Formats: sequence, C-alpha cells, structure tokens
Amino acid sequence: MTGRYVIHLPVRAPDLARAKMLGRTAGRSLGFLAVVELGGITVSAEDDQCVRHWVFCDRKLDDGRRCVLRADHLTPCTARLPERRSR
Repeated sequence: MTGRYVIHLPVRAPDLARAKMLGRTAGRSLGFLAVVELGGITVSAEDDQCVRHWVFCDRKLDDGRRCVLRADHLTPCTARLPERRSR
C-alpha cells in the first residue's frame, strides 16, 4: 500500500509571527514542486507541537481554486493558479 508521508523540518524562529513568515517563505520557494501542499503548512512552539498555527489561508473558493494569502488575512481571498498535476 502506498501512503502519504509528511516531512517535518524543524527550524528556529524567535516568535510566532516570524515562524509564520519563514513558513510562508519556505512554502513559496518550494511551491513550484507539485508535491508541496502550501495549504498544509503549519508552525508550532517546540515544546507544544500539538498546537499548530496555519501559515496559509487555503480557503476553497467558488471556482475550486484555493486562497494563497496568509492564514489571518483581512482582505478578500485571492485564488492561486490551478493545481499542478504530479507526473
């Protein structure tokens, strides 16, 4: 049986805001890879990893695309490009 696996890549950030910023930056730099799910990126405190904070909004919009803005944005959602297919 083939399953999905998740890579956990610990990095250090001095606070939650900077951890989210680093998560968005890492996600956008790797976003060209079809296997990267930007909407699944979360951050957590090292000593409380069960409490995760979303990095991207990823709300599904009416046309089926997803929002690419940060999780706590106050402006209307903006769609990402159509999903890329894995080869």
